[in-house]
Amino acid sequence: MTVGSHFPQTVLQRDNRRPVTHEATEVDLVVTGRLPAELDGCLARIGPNPMRAGQPAHALVGDGMVHGVRLRHGRALWYRNRWIRTDDAARALGELALPGPRHGLSDNANANVIRHAGRTLALGEAGVLPIELDGGLDSVARLDFDATLPHGFAAHAECDPVTGELFAVAYYHELPYVEHVVVGTDGRVRRCERIEVSGTPLMHSVALTDRHTVLFDLPVAFDPRLVRAGSRFPYAWSRQRPARLGLLPREGGNADVRWFDVDPCYVFHPVNAYETGDRCVIDVVRHSRVFDRDLHAPGESAPTLWRWTLDLARGTVAAEQLDDIPQEFPRIDERRKTMPHRYAYTVAMQVGAGVLGGSALLRHDLVRREVAVHDFGPSCETGEAVFVPRGPLSAEDDGWLLTYVYDARTDRSRVVVLDAGDFTGPPVAVVHLPVRVPSGFHVNWIVD
Repeated sequence: MTVGSHFPQTVLQRDNRRPVTHEATEVDLVVTGRLPAELDGCLARIGPNPMRAGQPAHALVGDGMVHGVRLRHGRALWYRNRWIRTDDAARALGELALPGPRHGLSDNANANVIRHAGRTLALGEAGVLPIELDGGLDSVARLDFDATLPHGFAAHAECDPVTGELFAVAYYHELPYVEHVVVGTDGRVRRCERIEVSGTPLMHSVALTDRHTVLFDLPVAFDPRLVRAGSRFPYAWSRQRPARLGLLPREGGNADVRWFDVDPCYVFHPVNAYETGDRCVIDVVRHSRVFDRDLHAPGESAPTLWRWTLDLARGTVAAEQLDDIPQEFPRIDERRKTMPHRYAYTVAMQVGAGVLGGSALLRHDLVRREVAVHDFGPSCETGEAVFVPRGPLSAEDDGWLLTYVYDARTDRSRVVVLDAGDFTGPPVAVVHLPVRVPSGFHVNWIVD
């Protein structure tokens, strides 16, 4: 499935990684097209937005800011952006610190925003505790899941669509292990198991099958030399570390992990994982190397779509590259997680332009081995898109893709709604924002 000759090019006159300087609330937004009445929720995106000039130019750090557009009854009710009230941000804004526990050296929850157990949570890397947000995206409190979380949490937790439980691997540089954490539907930690690893690897994500949690123990790890040099993100490529995948039974512990060696690489984001008979299929976006020559951004190799197939009977791994376009931020229909999926949506990334966006979204048909491109134009930058099904029992491609798109010509952003079944066709609706939403990380559809 190779369409590299059709790779869309982005030519931006302005760098959308520039931070915005103010919080804003805009109401009664202008819409072209027709917003589907079924869309009743908030499209929330989070990412770094430094409050002060001169902060280190690392792609993964910077004060967290969440952006949201609230849709209801075919209308775009509001757009809001809010800094996440870390202790540092609260001091800078002249506000009282948030209530709740503290853990570790950082509380910068700038990596992800999710909904679980009736709470909207901002998440961060390396042991940062979740910060709860209210319906208007204002920070409410720092959480440890009712004192059931022993240490910190994780940036990229995965929800099982059948059980509703939340799974994550939490890591922190002072712990000689990582923790497999399961948060129940009641918002309390049900299981927390220590998993032995060498050093402190950067484990951004996990993947789920119906029986296992997939662990990514790969050669990026905490480096104390970077701490001494003043780095705010002291993780780097480590040639001494193994590259391996771990299959941990859902209710198992450290002794139950089955490890499979793979070629050195790094995975920020799995697409999905599932098991069929004696095979475990794991689709990922694979970087051949990160944080080696460039310690500030994971852009030194082109991330592409790969598939690992684990033979559980023989203990072997087969690796297959599915596409050669540089891409990141994969998403599927969340209802298909832990089971076979047909469609995957990614962002076509610009080589050398950073890790946050490109001018096009890709739709991979993994049954037909075809890829379609929706290009927003050379002056535009889109980020991660989220799939929202038309209804609870609708087909895997029967719904909408929602994404934020920045246009350098106007220096403004918009929310674009695409029909997933007509991916290359014109948008169903566009919500025009009177502001710019800077490049960010993850986007999610938040339903109260």
